[in-house]
Amino acid sequence: MRLLFVGDVVGSVGRRVVRELLPGLREEHAVDFVVVNGENVAGGVGITPRTADALFEAGADAITLGNHAYRHAEIYEYLDARAEIVRPANYLRSQPGHGWCVLEGAGTSLAVVSLSGNLFMQAGRPAFSEADAVVAALEGRAEHVVVDIHAEATSEKVGMGWHLDGRVTAVVGTHTHVPTADARVLPGGTAYVTDVGMTGPRGGVIGVRRDQALRALTTHMPTRFETSEEDPWLNAVLIGASTPGRADSIEQLLLPA
Repeated sequence: MRLLFVGDVVGSVGRRVVRELLPGLREEHAVDFVVVNGENVAGGVGITPRTADALFEAGADAITLGNHAYRHAEIYEYLDARAEIVRPANYLRSQPGHGWCVLEGAGTSLAVVSLSGNLFMQAGRPAFSEADAVVAALEGRAEHVVVDIHAEATSEKVGMGWHLDGRVTAVVGTHTHVPTADARVLPGGTAYVTDVGMTGPRGGVIGVRRDQALRALTTHMPTRFETSEEDPWLNAVLIGASTPGRADSIEQLLLPA
């Protein structure tokens, strides 16, 4: 099983990068599944049915979300209706959508799980106990499991990697938009990285036009943010696994568009 996980796609620039680079990457690396974090795909914040469809049309097999999942109300029914888009599993059960899905293909199966961190975030339930519950629920349903831990604190992401080591194929961190240099396979066989990074404009400040971000940072006054268009990159990880539930490798792909 070869999985390509694409980090937070930001705005129309990020969508264009995915559309342009993903088909070639899929062919070059013989990818079986593509999972994309679409947390910021609609104008830099949240997701809409139109932008979700654009990611699927570009080649995504599944989309994970995060703290901006509900920014646009028109996505609510879509989250309930489309199985391959998942919001954090530890949100309230009364909220729209679901926290995991199972993909079939290439003679294998992959469960895609979304979790939200609790530190500095508004998740409805604790991430670690929810992770245990989801892993138990997926027993026998999929040969491989990838968990997207969408969290602010690196401590929570690192902790989740160790917590699930040996129980899932991969734990990948998202949300902070800066790729970390710690991609590795943990001792129990779980591929891990603290943050995959951002697919979008590196010439801004984590996706925002830098003049606007600097104005907010230097004046402490309200500032309207817009997505930057400078220096677009794709940030992703390529995960290989030859044994169910165990990763053999994880490789970072940091590519200019």
